[in-house]
Amino acid sequence: MKIERLIKMANDISDFFNAESDKEAAAEGVRNHIIRSWDPRMRREIIAYLESDGSELSSLAKIAISKIPLPQ
Repeated sequence: MKIERLIKMANDISDFFNAESDKEAAAEGVRNHIIRSWDPRMRREIIAYLESDGSELSSLAKIAISKIPLPQ
């Protein structure tokens, strides 16, 4: 999948959870959603993007993705 699509998806998920007043809970919601819904290849790609650049990710997406363990 193209990284641009993954970035958009991560930011859209973050926009949904951003309504949560507790930003730690919001980040956990984004993290859990990505872990449950994305296949390991998608998770590896978005983690690699965050580690190499990450500039197009929202701040909430960056926090959430940084807490996702690298899939084996």
